[in-house]
Amino acid sequence: MRKITIAIDGFSSCGKSTMAKDLAREIGYIYVDTGAMYRSVTLYALRHQLFNEDGSVKTSELEKEMPNIKISFQLNKETGRPDTYLNGVCVEQEIRSLEVSSHVSPIAAVPFVREALVAQQQNLGKDKGVVMDGRDIGTTVFPDAELKIFVTASSEVRAQRRFDELKAKGMPADYDDIKKNVEERDYIDTHREVSPLKKADDAIELDNSKLTIAEQKEWLISHFNHIVNN
Repeated sequence: MRKITIAIDGFSSCGKSTMAKDLAREIGYIYVDTGAMYRSVTLYALRHQLFNEDGSVKTSELEKEMPNIKISFQLNKETGRPDTYLNGVCVEQEIRSLEVSSHVSPIAAVPFVREALVAQQQNLGKDKGVVMDGRDIGTTVFPDAELKIFVTASSEVRAQRRFDELKAKGMPADYDDIKKNVEERDYIDTHREVSPLKKADDAIELDNSKLTIAEQKEWLISHFNHIVNN
């Protein structure tokens, strides 16, 4: 069976990562969480005071620090899924915090950050057999991907999912704050100058507001099989 590249894009908190991880494991592909890469840069920036008081990025200082930011993925044997490492230290839980979520969109809008991470992502997927999720996978990172999915859901549903995820991890969570963050990120992601979030012309849209994880999985496998068998 031939290997293909699968690009999954969409709005924040749509469950793209869970969907992509499960699909990759089911079909034996490599999974790359590009959102975790941007979150890792954000965490580094927060730890090194690289944000101004108004939330904007100290771009000149961050640019100097970029060579010191090493992001990698290691398989977690307990979960069967990859964990994110920043400079050799697992930061999988820290990068999912609301503080990081509140700062990641300005980081992701910085051109040199996107350039550096897109190059890493393209290298990770050069041999195909990869499932990658993010904001610009089907438009910028892999415009020739054989299967492109664009995921959407209402902001209310997405905020509730993020709230439930944080509570399950024992992390502080406020629904109204999360919903505000989701909507702010939507605006920034769709209005940034470099690689804004948009549906690729040849992407298949999936509104998963009312779908179960099992229904999503069945839908994805069906589209995957259609591509590889035709």
